[in-house]
Amino acid sequence: MSEEQAIRVAVPCRACLSGEDLDWLGDGRSVSLAIDLPTTVEVIPDGPSEERQQAQDDWSAQVWTFLGERLPGVHGPAPAVRVTSEAPSASGLSSSTALIVALFRAFAKVATADGVPVPDASIVQWAYEFEFARFNGGGMDHLAVAEAGALLIDGRERGLPVVRERLDFPDDWGVVVVDSGTRKNTADHIRTVRAQLAAGDPALAAYRAESDRASGEAWAALRGRDHEALGEAMSRAHVAMRDFQGMSTPLLEELRTVARRAAGLPLKLSGAGGGGSLVGVCPGADLPGVVARLADALRAPFPGARVIPARAAPGSRSARAGEVRVGVSAG
Repeated sequence: MSEEQAIRVAVPCRACLSGEDLDWLGDGRSVSLAIDLPTTVEVIPDGPSEERQQAQDDWSAQVWTFLGERLPGVHGPAPAVRVTSEAPSASGLSSSTALIVALFRAFAKVATADGVPVPDASIVQWAYEFEFARFNGGGMDHLAVAEAGALLIDGRERGLPVVRERLDFPDDWGVVVVDSGTRKNTADHIRTVRAQLAAGDPALAAYRAESDRASGEAWAALRGRDHEALGEAMSRAHVAMRDFQGMSTPLLEELRTVARRAAGLPLKLSGAGGGGSLVGVCPGADLPGVVARLADALRAPFPGARVIPARAAPGSRSARAGEVRVGVSAG
C-alpha cells in the first residue's frame, strides 16, 4: 500500500457524565458523551523503519497479534503507524481506548482490503476483550468512542454493557475540558473497586445507588435539552464519586471551586479519578467567554492545568467521523 492509499482512522474520546464503574459493576446506568478530541491512527505498511519499529514496541504489535488469531489476512509484523491525539493522555477521557479502537479499525481494514469488511460490532467486541484481558475493566468506553453521540448504558458485571438509549448532543451546546495536569491510575482503581465489590462494601453500594440516580437525572436533562439541569446532575455524580469512593483529590476540588467562581461552570471529574480531567457543559455561544475567564483564573495558581474548548462528536446513527483515505474526500 502506497503513501497515497494510506488508511487513516479518527476516533473521538469520551467524557463520562455520570456513572463511573457502573458499566462493569452491573445493575446501574452510566451516561457517556463522545467528544471531538480525536485520536488518529494512520497505517502505512511501507513506512519508514523507525515507524515500523515503533509499531512493534507499543499497542500496535499487540493488536496486530490479537487480530492474527481472528483474521486470515493478518500475518507478518505489524504495519507502521503514525498516531496523533488531541485529547490529553491518562486524563479520564478514554484516549487509550480511542487508540485501541482506531488500531482495530485500521488494521482490520488492512487485513480485509480485498475481502468482506469486518463489522464494527466485531471491532468493538474485540477491542473490549483486548482491554479486559489487561485491565479487567468495563466496556462503556468502547461503546462510547465507537458509536459517539450521547449514550445511556446499562451495566453488566461481565461483557459489553447494553446501550439503552442514544441521543445526539445539542448542536448549540459546548463542552469545556479542564485538564488538571495530573495523571490517573485506572488499573489500581479497578483493583480497589473489585475488592470492594467482593467484600460487599456498603460505601460502594451507596455510591452505586446515588450514581445511578444522577445518571437518570443527567439523561432526563439531555432529553429535555436543559444544560443547567445537566450541570446539576453531573455535580451530583461528582459528589457521589468524591464522598463515597474518594475518586477526587484536593487539586480537583480546587479547580471545581475556581470554575464555579470565575465562570459559573459546574465541573465533574471524568474517569476513574485520582487525577485527570474535569468536564462541564455550557451554551455554545458562551463557550469562548467561559474558556477565557476560566483560563485567566487558573493561569497563576494552577500553571499545570489546561482549559480545552470542545464540541460533542456526532453519533454514528447520524454521522460517523471514522475511516477516511488520505487524499480522498469523505463526503
